[in-house]
Amino acid sequence: MKALFIGGTGTISTAVVKRLVEELHWEVWLINRGNRQNVVPKNVHQIIADINGEADIAAKIRDLTFDTVCEFIGFHVEDVERDYRLFKDKTRQYIYTSSASAYHKPAAGYIVNEGTALANPYWQYSRDKIKCEEFLMQKYREEGFPVTIVRPSHTYDERHIPLGVHGKKGFWQVIKRMMEGKPVIIQGDGTSLWTLTFNTDFAIGYTGLMGNRHAIGEAFQITGDETLTWNQIYATIADALGVKLNAYHVAAEYLSAVGEKYGYDFEGSLIGDKSVSVVFDNSKLKRAVPNMQTSVRFDQGVRIALDYVLSHQEECQLDDPEFDVWCDRVIAALEASKAGI
Repeated sequence: MKALFIGGTGTISTAVVKRLVEELHWEVWLINRGNRQNVVPKNVHQIIADINGEADIAAKIRDLTFDTVCEFIGFHVEDVERDYRLFKDKTRQYIYTSSASAYHKPAAGYIVNEGTALANPYWQYSRDKIKCEEFLMQKYREEGFPVTIVRPSHTYDERHIPLGVHGKKGFWQVIKRMMEGKPVIIQGDGTSLWTLTFNTDFAIGYTGLMGNRHAIGEAFQITGDETLTWNQIYATIADALGVKLNAYHVAAEYLSAVGEKYGYDFEGSLIGDKSVSVVFDNSKLKRAVPNMQTSVRFDQGVRIALDYVLSHQEECQLDDPEFDVWCDRVIAALEASKAGI
């Protein structure tokens, strides 16, 4: 079996590629710019190119066909329109990576499955993903284009610590605040429900859909089965660090309002995603991929991630003093407001 990945070296796709090569023995090809060679397994064929150079890509794949083409970096409808032109006669299956953030916010109920309506008025990223899905499903209905849609939620790996509120440079400044005993901002009251998936668990579900006849023309959410509150998520991180969590709860609407002028899109990432309680019903995926299960609980996964992050300073420990100051200002303003009433 032969697969082509557009991307293939990101948080999610790296685990999928590794599983295909090392455990399932697929022939794997990547199209990317070659920026993360260190995570590419041996025996992977790589086409170093910009996928947006359509004529160049068409020439490079002229003599190639694939069982599955996997799109991981398609964010706008123009991206999937390009893929359709490039691969409509070259693959038996095209898997598009959408997002669980595309589900209606707020949903009518907290149980989410593939039949939940797609609508997100708070986040352009999600609306663009919906447009991509709509284009691809239209091509399936009208022409039989063999599309499969996958919708991940919050997926992480050993290089990332999942958080609700962080700055432009990622998670590290929050971890640093925890280790220094400083208050850490958690959106809302911290009791909303969230699902975290380690990337190796995601890879089991994804690879089980590859070459799977029952997946053509269908959408599948791929998440773990463990559901936690955000308070539990942050407390688990603190436990793994061996520190006391000093949680400071702030309404998501307030964070969105005071973060906007600093370039923090908390309306999209919080109101349009992480502040909304969701529990995923994965029964459809498990019917198609019976071996899909959560094998890495969050308390295990976060320790794997922290071991890596704390031992790879240059790669992972990116200081963000601007976000650190912003957190202190938000907390000071709220404390002053309490004192003034």
